[in-house]
Amino acid sequence: MDERDLELIREELGRDPNATERAMFENMWSEHCAYRSTRHLLRQLPSEADHVIVGPGDDAAVVAIDDEWAVVVGIESHNHPSYVDPYNGAATGVGGIVRDVLSMGAFPIALLDPLRFGPLDGERVPYLVDGVVRGISDYGNRIGVPTVGGELEFDPSYERNPLVNVMCVGIVRRSEIVRGRADRPGDVLVLVGARTGRDGIGGAAFASEELGEESEEEDRPAVQIGDPFTERQLIIAIREAVERGLVKGCKDLGAAGLTCAATEMAADGGTGVEIDVFKVPLREEGMEPWEIMLSESQERMLLVVAPEDVDEVIEICRKYGLEASVVGRVTDDGYLTVKDGDDVIARVPAEFLADGAPEVEWEEEPYSYPENVDVPEPDPEDLVRSVLSSPNVSPALREWVYRQYDHEVQGRTVVKPGHDAAVMWLQHEGLEDVALALTTDSNPRHVLIDPKTGTEGCVAEALRNLATVGAEPLCLVDCLNFGSPENPRVYYQLRRSIEGLGKAAREFEVPVVGGNVSLYNEHEVDGPVNPTPVIGAVGVIRGLDYLEDFPREPEEGEAVIVLGETREELGGSLYLIEYHGIKGGKVPRVRYREERALHDLLRRIARKNMVSSVTDVSTGGLLAAVAELLGPVGASLSLSEVPNSVSRWDFLLLSESHGRAIVTTDRPDDVLGAAEEAGVPAQVVGEVTGDGVLRISVGPVDVSLDREELEELWRSPLHYLE
Repeated sequence: MDERDLELIREELGRDPNATERAMFENMWSEHCAYRSTRHLLRQLPSEADHVIVGPGDDAAVVAIDDEWAVVVGIESHNHPSYVDPYNGAATGVGGIVRDVLSMGAFPIALLDPLRFGPLDGERVPYLVDGVVRGISDYGNRIGVPTVGGELEFDPSYERNPLVNVMCVGIVRRSEIVRGRADRPGDVLVLVGARTGRDGIGGAAFASEELGEESEEEDRPAVQIGDPFTERQLIIAIREAVERGLVKGCKDLGAAGLTCAATEMAADGGTGVEIDVFKVPLREEGMEPWEIMLSESQERMLLVVAPEDVDEVIEICRKYGLEASVVGRVTDDGYLTVKDGDDVIARVPAEFLADGAPEVEWEEEPYSYPENVDVPEPDPEDLVRSVLSSPNVSPALREWVYRQYDHEVQGRTVVKPGHDAAVMWLQHEGLEDVALALTTDSNPRHVLIDPKTGTEGCVAEALRNLATVGAEPLCLVDCLNFGSPENPRVYYQLRRSIEGLGKAAREFEVPVVGGNVSLYNEHEVDGPVNPTPVIGAVGVIRGLDYLEDFPREPEEGEAVIVLGETREELGGSLYLIEYHGIKGGKVPRVRYREERALHDLLRRIARKNMVSSVTDVSTGGLLAAVAELLGPVGASLSLSEVPNSVSRWDFLLLSESHGRAIVTTDRPDDVLGAAEEAGVPAQVVGEVTGDGVLRISVGPVDVSLDREELEELWRSPLHYLE
């Protein structure tokens, strides 16, 4: 523990903290729990709106859908554990975010998993990919929550620090929302779920330091072990208790375990809590009180229950094969008191332990890359084959991942993985004609070159993806994955990225209702990961008739229309960084008026069934987008007709400018008319041929790929995994 922190604690307590207290402060005041480097930065994010019921600060955010129902959303990272033990690290990441949503009283209905790894030819990377995907699959499938979206990216910066983020979405009646607080002295604390063991002890501190050469072995005890069967029973039992009105407060036992859950409930409720570790069910003998308080054993939740309701809650839990034990009570003294039978083991002010960690502002080192770079003109065939065989644009590789997930359990998934956003039908009473659209997006290459502009683009892309399926945005969440804030260059990236997130959220008038900050994502050999702000977006769709026949595979004779202008913006693009090895150029800028106009247009043409299929243009530019949308069915395209202001054919093909989409339609005049009315540039660039051959003409270059050639390129990265 930092000596300055220790002195502050001594001053508050009037004495030296004992060993148990010191361990609790070390974890609660870690970067992972306390957000010491980012609290002051995150305050600038717009988080309020009329429909926001619970914003940042609780286990998950709650946003109104209508007067009766609300959506609950959270996002988390499990990066370090997934490097040390990819299977259990990823599985318990799923379990933790599901319990965060459950703790608000909600029933979890969907998961999304943005994943980032090193190059597939890296020594451990195939092992990491396989373990992480199996961990997510096994846990999510077994608890009955569909995994319906996410991302997959490969870059050298993630080779020894993969990023495993998980977003969960749930649904709850507004009358059944539960908060993570204990605000009534005399109420009882009930610990529900699995027994407490030594797995995960110190996980919060482990997540607040960089990885090293020995991490795989030395840090394995800090990784939790999951049990999806117990998690499934928890979901059922907690929901029944909530429906009966028996739960006054609820917290998941995640980072810092019982210490964090109890302390935050007391601090948020303006009360105190007393915990008796002797009453905590253990699965290992000889555990010390500090181990019990800091264990991060999975599938455990702490409930606040009125004394007269305790027996009923315990009976519900037993019905589903779960242990439930009274482990403490809510007091009015403002302290976290830890007892072992009659002995007081620790006693500290709850609010000071929860919120007293001093904020830190680190030194910054601003940097910039040259905007004007010399880009050699490539060989057309080599360029096309190189880009389309990249794992970062391969739909076959993404399909290899999501085919391992059960994305249809619960029977809600209307638009399935493989599209720009998933759509989940809500089904509940009063919501029969309402669905949610869900997506996650990030572009770390853009953010690396220009952290603020790049992050604005991440938000624009997430909202653009919602618009492709006809959804109006409800809210955003963020998962900010960065290196050590003690590195001045990283802290500059972090501050500028948050500025970009705030600007974009305000411009689009969409609140940022929650999120997660994951720092120290770096390895002592490789340095920090690329700055990776993952944006999760939730949209709402009211009126679902148009989804009966949308999106669908394009048919022969349909027109192909490109919407939006392509500009000479290649900074941070797949083309410059991956193909040429050039870090520089102009990062795509968000032009908010144009972007909003495109979103409105996309919603309109989707909802009025003017288009059969649609995709936005992002990583890999027009080349990757037309190949994925049209390659399997075949099309003949003249991309020189695209509205553009570029100077070369390769820039036109691979620019990653924002504000663009490609649609197929048998009503081209209607689409062009709607685009003109919206002020969005639009051009018919060809038609669907249905012969399985993709023909692209751009400037002096003609490219032709049949279905078999294209699938071979897409599948080429898979040999590392099969």
